Amino acid sequence: MIIAALSMTAAFAQQTASPYSKFGYGLLRDNATSAQRQMGGIGYAMTSGRQINVMNPASYSRIDSLTFLFDMGVDASFINSNDNGSKLNQKGGGLDYITMQFPLSKRIGASIGLLPYSSVGYSFGSEIKNGTNSHQGSGGINQLYAGLSGTIFKGFSAGFNFSYLFGNNINDIYAYTSTGSTSLFEQVIEVRDWHIDLGLQYTLPLNRDDVLGFGITYSPGKDLLGNARVIKYDVTSQEKPDTVQSIRLRHNFALPDTWGAGVNYRHGNRWMVEADVTYQPWSKVKFAQMADFPATKFADRWKVAAGGEWRPKDRGNYFSLVTYRLGGYYNRDYMMVGDNHVREYGLSCGFGFPTLSTKTIINLGFEYKNRRANPNPLLQEKYFSITLGINFNELWFFKRKID
Repeated sequence: MIIAALSMTAAFAQQTASPYSKFGYGLLRDNATSAQRQMGGIGYAMTSGRQINVMNPASYSRIDSLTFLFDMGVDASFINSNDNGSKLNQKGGGLDYITMQFPLSKRIGASIGLLPYSSVGYSFGSEIKNGTNSHQGSGGINQLYAGLSGTIFKGFSAGFNFSYLFGNNINDIYAYTSTGSTSLFEQVIEVRDWHIDLGLQYTLPLNRDDVLGFGITYSPGKDLLGNARVIKYDVTSQEKPDTVQSIRLRHNFALPDTWGAGVNYRHGNRWMVEADVTYQPWSKVKFAQMADFPATKFADRWKVAAGGEWRPKDRGNYFSLVTYRLGGYYNRDYMMVGDNHVREYGLSCGFGFPTLSTKTIINLGFEYKNRRANPNPLLQEKYFSITLGINFNELWFFKRKID
């Protein structure tokens, strides 16, 4: 099942449709599952044993010793772009993630899965002297991870994710001249590297029903491993391509430190609220300028998110058992367009529909996002996304009695 699931992810990777994804490593993802996206993308302090929380690997040990979780998510996005009055409607989406979580003992839990780290996808044109340009991009960086978490003492847990980063970012510039010739300049960034995420969580019972939780995560920055190159193709004559530049990523391309922290308040199994903050000092990392492509400038990224969920009753009619979710976030992104920062905010909501015969939950969510540059608005993008996650909750090593 694991091999088949990972093969599906490779075949149905996320499709992005945003010119902003041409900058840096593309649009970043934050390891949020469908249920977490419905609450604004929170998770650093979340300790639910019913949902997989890759955002903080310290959460894995909170799983019941007989429970196996399998979570798979897909989404579909409808994007409206406005560039100085020129409007364009596009679609994106696909299979988003596959994650699994299982216990190793009463105090130790583990998780494995495949998630997107970043995504690239765009297509637009521009005028040049004696012709036109066409800019196209595709690809992204994926992370195949394995994580482990242990309860150190009551209420306190620690964990890590060890990930293999892989993928290609492809940026193409087609030059069409007035004489009829066509040239292609292609930049390829191939990432093949290892990465680690560390997490801590602590829960403090306030009374019989109320629990206050804290979470913190850290991912050390590092030089990336892999290769990058720029290749020139003479499309008109179909001559042999010319490698204009080829360099190693190490000492030329890097990822920053990543810090995440959150505070969570939970009342039994009825409701929960959380607030998170994420910080990445991107302004300090290296991203080499390559031949025929403009220099890339980064800014420090920070994001704040808040959200929660509510289930009316533990027993009753079907709709009283449904989990209702709501959240939002604000993100100052790491990419810059000239001297303009890119800012984004989003609002989301969703439902966790229980199945009648099993503990499986179907998570259906809706998300609105607005992305634009500041102070010069340049291109403004409005997203409406539909997310669907299926969270299978099965019993491990449970022997049924034979009548």
